[in-house]
Amino acid sequence: MVPFAGWTLPLHYGQGHLQSHLHTRRHCSLFDVSHMLQTLVYGRDRIRFMESLVVGDIAELKPGQGTLTLLTNEKGGITDDLIITNTSEDHLYVVSNAACADKDLAILRDRAAQLQATGSDIHLEVSDNALLALQGSPSMARVLQAGLSDDLAKLSFMSSITTTVFGVPGCRVTRCGYTGEDGVEISVPAARAVELAEQLLGVPDVWLAGLAARDSLRLEAGLCLYGNDIDETVTPAEAGLMWTLGKRRRVAMDFPGAAVIMAQVKEKPRRKRVGLTSALTGAGRAPFTSPYPHTPGTVTSGCPSPCLGKNIAMGYVEAAHSRAGTELTVEVRKKQHPAVITKMPFVPTQYYMAK
Repeated sequence: MVPFAGWTLPLHYGQGHLQSHLHTRRHCSLFDVSHMLQTLVYGRDRIRFMESLVVGDIAELKPGQGTLTLLTNEKGGITDDLIITNTSEDHLYVVSNAACADKDLAILRDRAAQLQATGSDIHLEVSDNALLALQGSPSMARVLQAGLSDDLAKLSFMSSITTTVFGVPGCRVTRCGYTGEDGVEISVPAARAVELAEQLLGVPDVWLAGLAARDSLRLEAGLCLYGNDIDETVTPAEAGLMWTLGKRRRVAMDFPGAAVIMAQVKEKPRRKRVGLTSALTGAGRAPFTSPYPHTPGTVTSGCPSPCLGKNIAMGYVEAAHSRAGTELTVEVRKKQHPAVITKMPFVPTQYYMAK
């Protein structure tokens, strides 16, 4: 067990990190991610409220559809990355990172108070539900379908329904996750979370997985970890996350930091987030330099890839030298090792799109 954002979380279970990681890719695993902040936003002005804080086009989301978006500051930095779902029950469902929970909630409440003072109809509610993530192709769909009356084949990536899961009513099932695999996150009433977890773990294909596998799986999928790969000093343009900006929002420039971010799009950012691979073993976060050409940068995440059998990392380098195939020297523990810029994701993603 290790401390994480004020919680105590399991680093790994009995099978160990490597076996757990590979099992998720080959079968499926259950992650307890109840440390994530879940917020419900009610009121007729809920979409205008959220769009005053994030870069995404929330108004275009259909009922039951969600999106990854970014909470930005006035300097264009990323305050957090969120998943916002436009539910079929007349509210927005917002999932935030645990490390940013207090900060995010303060921003949401302050902005809500500002708009309420001018007559806007907004109401925030913090959910006390647990959150369980069942991740892995191809087993996840078969395992979950056995406990659903709804047809899971109709639920696309980033779509969400409220349903009964293995006899537990009132669960929100969202087809998303942090592993690159087909998976779901299940928001379940806290009093019945253990019951649901035990039902899922009763299937031999399902193993418990901890924080170590969660981190290596997301890095293989090229997904950012807030506080490592993105933070308030990094803009969406630098992070390669401009796809999160809705077209309408780019034109309106009505989100925090819009002038800074759109200027970077026009002029091109000076640095970019890139993927790196290396034969080096045991690398973590480290500075790197490139003598061909000489380009200082920073590795923000790194680990041995269980699926690829070599080291992978993510970091920032000068944009002029960010092309895939560029050779770099990675410095780890004062020793230099060769590395190469590599396209992400490192391992192909398996997100499910309904036909």
